[in-house]
Amino acid sequence: MDKENNLAFIDGQNLYLGTKQDNWTVDLSKLKIYLKDKYKVSEAYYFLGYLNEENDELYKEIQRAGFIVVFKEHNQYVATKKKGNVDTDIVFEIMKSLLENKNFEKIVLVSGDGDYKKVVDYLIKKDRFKKILFPNKKFASSLYKILGSEYFDYLENLKVYIEYK
Repeated sequence: MDKENNLAFIDGQNLYLGTKQDNWTVDLSKLKIYLKDKYKVSEAYYFLGYLNEENDELYKEIQRAGFIVVFKEHNQYVATKKKGNVDTDIVFEIMKSLLENKNFEKIVLVSGDGDYKKVVDYLIKKDRFKKILFPNKKFASSLYKILGSEYFDYLENLKVYIEYK
């Protein structure tokens, strides 16, 4: 293989809440560079709940850092009452990338949510999975405990490289 070309899928709420719980913030520009340098990520998709004009600056910041922002589709009448659960959207986009034979080698996932376990197992079986990065140890579902350490890491271990200062 000449050059690895991987995709990253980030559960934005999981990332934000997991690092906030440990009293630190990820510098999104540093995270994008880290993903590119360490995991050879060419495209990184940052999934968020519904679009809210109050967060316009946040969306711009995410885009400036080099992420492709993807919003959860909601009915306009219930959007304000729902949380931004993006799990199925991320799984769908991963599987769509596989089915459409997008030009990539492997997937990097940033989340600790156990809802991704089935797709992670499938990707490992097909040799299309690189790594899952958990926001912290508390946000790592116990479902992932059987994975070998070659398949996961904790963002708190990378804090020196990606923390917002």
